[in-house]
Amino acid sequence: MISKIKYRIGKAACALLACTLYLCAPSCNSYLNVDEYFLETTQLDSIFQRKELLIQYIRGAASYLPNEGNLFTSSPNPFGLASDECFTSWNDNRHAGMKYLLDEVTPFSTYFNNYPNYYQGIRKANMVLLRIHEVTDLETDALRDYMGLCYFLKGYYTYLLLLQYGPVPIVPDEPFAVDADVETLSLERSSYDECIAYICRNMELAHEFLPQERTLTEANMPDYGVPLAVMSRILLYAASPQYNGNATLYGGWNKKDGTPFINPVNENSKWGRAAAAAKRVMELEGGNKYELYYVMKESGSYDVDSFAAQYPEMLAADPNFLQNFPNGAGGIDPYKSYTYIFNGEATRALNKEIIYSCTPAHQGDSPLWIASPKIMSGGNGLNLTQDMVDAYRMADGKEINGSPLYPVGSEAYAPGGKAATFSDYTLQPEVVKMYLNREPRFYATVGFNYSYWQGTTYTGDNAASYTNLAITYYSDGNSGTNSVDYPEDYNRTGYTCRKYIHPEDNMRASSSVRPKIYPIFRYAEILLNYAEALNELGGSYTDTVSGITVSFDPAEILKHFNIIRYRSGIPGVATYPGQDEMRRLIKRERQVEFMCEGRRYHDLRRWGEDALTAYNAPIRGMNVKARKGDPAENFYSPIVINNVLTRRQFQHKNYFCPIPRTAINKNANLVQNPGW
Repeated sequence: MISKIKYRIGKAACALLACTLYLCAPSCNSYLNVDEYFLETTQLDSIFQRKELLIQYIRGAASYLPNEGNLFTSSPNPFGLASDECFTSWNDNRHAGMKYLLDEVTPFSTYFNNYPNYYQGIRKANMVLLRIHEVTDLETDALRDYMGLCYFLKGYYTYLLLLQYGPVPIVPDEPFAVDADVETLSLERSSYDECIAYICRNMELAHEFLPQERTLTEANMPDYGVPLAVMSRILLYAASPQYNGNATLYGGWNKKDGTPFINPVNENSKWGRAAAAAKRVMELEGGNKYELYYVMKESGSYDVDSFAAQYPEMLAADPNFLQNFPNGAGGIDPYKSYTYIFNGEATRALNKEIIYSCTPAHQGDSPLWIASPKIMSGGNGLNLTQDMVDAYRMADGKEINGSPLYPVGSEAYAPGGKAATFSDYTLQPEVVKMYLNREPRFYATVGFNYSYWQGTTYTGDNAASYTNLAITYYSDGNSGTNSVDYPEDYNRTGYTCRKYIHPEDNMRASSSVRPKIYPIFRYAEILLNYAEALNELGGSYTDTVSGITVSFDPAEILKHFNIIRYRSGIPGVATYPGQDEMRRLIKRERQVEFMCEGRRYHDLRRWGEDALTAYNAPIRGMNVKARKGDPAENFYSPIVINNVLTRRQFQHKNYFCPIPRTAINKNANLVQNPGW
């Protein structure tokens, strides 16, 4: 175990690496581009003579990392839009994620062609690890850190390849000989499990070498906890039905030696390994390294006590509900506790929930511009689906179809009639009852008809017309379909995502928007990973690396599931409901907790048939063609939205993206993914 110290490599070196960790790849050269290899080898001797040149080379290795915070616009992958959560009002190159489910992506497409870039990053990281000991002016701490970064890059690039393309070739640690024949250079794809093993092997080494803490200038660089979080996520995926025992879909898809690319035999121990990986993160530094972010309750906060007093069945269902957090929901402001993680209010340094983060390259673009109302100079074109909106619970913790708080019939369309304010959030009198008494995460995430947008950074001409507005999505509303100059810039469902938007943010003052970070990994995921893995585990499992033993334990499952509920201001589950129902609850909790964070696409895929069910359901939303003066039900009765943007389809081939044809043309042993 590394002693707990802050690595002080030098401000210039740290800043140099930190600021480039999430730059997009500048080129699309093949991993096996021999001409470039020859050119580079002529320079390597000088690179490994001086620390400054080494740092530049590591920068080059890290520069192929995608900016994962660009979820919707100029995204490096389709994951943010290739889900059932949302779609954009445009199908163009800036929002190319739309094309994946509209069946416009082929092996010949140039969209999301990350395949060669990620291998370039692996190759450079391998080169550093082979030759770093030649650099004579490296301090021991710097040497260990740089080695840890390169092991992390090798594992992380392979993790990214696996997410997008499924099983991929694992390249050797040492470069190919310059006189290697074509057969040697043409690597066969490894199996899914072999890729998982390679990722974990490199993440274990990264965990060993990386420092325990980072300085503020290094905030977006991985420390020793990040590799464990990566393993927690990818081992959970590997244990899931799509990749663990799926003989139906992937039967007969084998390597040349007959090894299945996807193991057709279900191994329950994989759930144990996933649970142990999550617990390992939870136990770092005696369980004190990470915790859920929360804001203490103050005057005007969202009041769980009031709801419990009005609806005593909440306490009857969960007697612990009003205990102080984390044993209950008492003492905190659940709305701010969730909202501040994303909208820039909570600084990275003060937020122990964030394990690994990046700064979106387009702070004023995605998702701020795309989600902001037209009247505030936004694109007005990020559309949440009705199914996602309906996934949020009521304030009593019940689903909308089982709660007395959800209005019945025409009452759903009736205005609430009075303003309400909690935690600096305002509900206008015009907000209809179907949007009242929802759980706090609903208000933190969903913008709906008559949502109140403050946008107080704009102080220019006629500021009163562009700040503190109730936004309406009627065809003749202030963010409706009545644009002459930009006729496509309107919201299609009557819902948008305001999760990453600070109350001060206003696109009319785009230079003054609150800086944000995007949480690539956060502690809430680790807790739900642990609960899900334990729920699926039959018996006990002891991890051979960490020595951690985990067992199926209903009390443990509920404890770590309920803390997510409590931070959200709703009751937990007091009594274990059985494996099937607990599985359903965990899936729903992940859907809501990680809404519009890029996780949903991967969850639906790994759960197998869930993807086919969710994606092939019709997209519903409000009727934004209705006018403000029409009967309320004209707008508020959900309709099926059938147009060129919503005719999505999910086929078996869509579980993996196609490997680019250019890569297959260069490698005779590289087989395409099924269906492509």
